[in-house]
Amino acid sequence: MPRPIQAQIDLDALASNLRVARAATSARIMAVIKANGYGHGLLNVAEAARAADGFAVLDVSDGVRLREAGFVQPIVLLEGFFDLDDLPVCAEYELSCVVHSEWQLKMLVHYPRRAGLDVWLKINTGMNRLGFTAADVPRVMEVLRGYPAVREIILMSHCAKADESRGVKQQKMIFDDVVDFCRAPRSLANSAALLRYVDTHGDWVRSGIMLYGASPFDDVTGQQLGLKPVMTLSSRIISTQTVCAGNDVGYGGLYHVEKTMRIGIVACGYADGYPRHAVTGTPVVVDGEMTQTLGRVSMDMLCVDLSGLPKADVGSQVVLWGEGLPVENVARAAGTISYDLLCGLTERVPLQLKR
Repeated sequence: MPRPIQAQIDLDALASNLRVARAATSARIMAVIKANGYGHGLLNVAEAARAADGFAVLDVSDGVRLREAGFVQPIVLLEGFFDLDDLPVCAEYELSCVVHSEWQLKMLVHYPRRAGLDVWLKINTGMNRLGFTAADVPRVMEVLRGYPAVREIILMSHCAKADESRGVKQQKMIFDDVVDFCRAPRSLANSAALLRYVDTHGDWVRSGIMLYGASPFDDVTGQQLGLKPVMTLSSRIISTQTVCAGNDVGYGGLYHVEKTMRIGIVACGYADGYPRHAVTGTPVVVDGEMTQTLGRVSMDMLCVDLSGLPKADVGSQVVLWGEGLPVENVARAAGTISYDLLCGLTERVPLQLKR
């Protein structure tokens, strides 16, 4: 029999989350499906999000996969092309490219056809990661408009603090000044800005984490935002142990048993993508009842507290995150974010599609 761990992917839930995004904006929606659809499977997500106005990916190969699967919407490469070999592929498959650096700007002279490339011009409005400064944008726009291959130019930036109380005011002010001067379509809002700052929506919004049912904010869960979890990571108990008082549990003996207790060993570990740094007390659901992890997570297993769960035994179902256990709660207990957990799911965990 196969190992009992699996990640169930609820495609209807993802389509529902896209409708929530649609209801929140009048802008066109770019579904962000990079990182293998945030761990959910690139083509799975694209199919469920077919109603999106466009898709955003990272790699040229992902854009090619979408085109060959029959998707005709605009597809944007979020870091653009990386070398000359990417350019003919972008041309053949009609992939739009983010341009964020001088070296990319110069490389466009080699684009292999005329009037065929939509460019998303990245502006650095304060995140200081990628993009041209606001002062450089007029010059860059002039250069881009001089290339016969360049068709439409969309101005974009990325919100660094839309999920925090500091918000988007400063970045939006810089971005708006550039947009007003250049008079081009604009894209600023990520999931957090889409949900909280209507004035950032512009012509395109980029919906990422919310598509997968998780919240971009620390103070609310996806469920509280009307979102449905798309991934439910589950496994089963494969062994139980009765551990006497005075003994330890797991590597390093990080959990010390104060009184005799029963624990369950779950077929899931950090090689599956469960965070090794999850501490004792990270929530987990066994047979529909909330309990907690104990001790250090191993490569292939983790331990859970079965105190107060007398019916739990070998074969009991365990939900690590998803339906009944928001991934945000697990991430918070593990000192990370939901993006990290979802994207970190490893290839050895089978995806089971639910429609």
